[in-house]
Amino acid sequence: LNMTEHKEDLDELLARLESHKENGLTSATVQKRLEMDGPNKLTPPATIPEWLKLIHTQTGFFALLLWAGAILCFVGYGLKNEQDNLYLGIVLSTVTTITGIFEYFQERKSSQLMESFKDMMPKNTLAIRDGVKSKVPAETLVVGDIVEIRAGDQIPADIRVIMCSEDMRVDHSSLTGEPDPLGRSPKFTDQNPLETKNLCFFGTLCPRGMCKGLVVNTGDRTVMGRIAGLAAGTDNEQTPINKEILHFVTIVSGVAIFLG
Repeated sequence: LNMTEHKEDLDELLARLESHKENGLTSATVQKRLEMDGPNKLTPPATIPEWLKLIHTQTGFFALLLWAGAILCFVGYGLKNEQDNLYLGIVLSTVTTITGIFEYFQERKSSQLMESFKDMMPKNTLAIRDGVKSKVPAETLVVGDIVEIRAGDQIPADIRVIMCSEDMRVDHSSLTGEPDPLGRSPKFTDQNPLETKNLCFFGTLCPRGMCKGLVVNTGDRTVMGRIAGLAAGTDNEQTPINKEILHFVTIVSGVAIFLG
């Protein structure tokens, strides 16, 4: 994970981001960065109509092979009126249809992953801008914003902890699977961004305590955004088991066609 904000001196980081830990950013700077970086939200993947997904599951290589076999069985039944060909054609078409429908529902569950990420974004958050603390839409947060997190709040972006209460905790279960809430502090404690105590990540929950933090990443550039991008970008990649199955089906198909 390529992040250095947790290792930088806080004053130098504030200066680099043109922010102030008491007054935050100016409204003009916020507007400029919002236009440059875009809103603080995850980009949804391109959607495919559900009917097209269903057709896709019925037209894979192995599915097409089975459909071809079923059609030939029906043709054979029409030519010779043999009941065996009819039964075999019905079985092949039924198995292919049921298998495709099952695959469709499995892929549908995977496609709902991005929808679950949307629920991690709070609608509003406390931010300090022009020296005034107020609730602002979480989507308008930009790098350099100063935000306040309180018990029960979801973390609206990746933030560097400036100050926090001693009982400050974050729940990283949605990010790392860690079941127990973890303590936070302004001190840099680990080279690994996921292990250091001075970072809080978008999509995690603050069950206890409070903190003031500096926004260092927003939207797709957050750790959760990168994970969501990786998850959404693996649809077309063949897994090792899929490659082995395709290889096996190719061999079986070649043998079957040769014998046929």
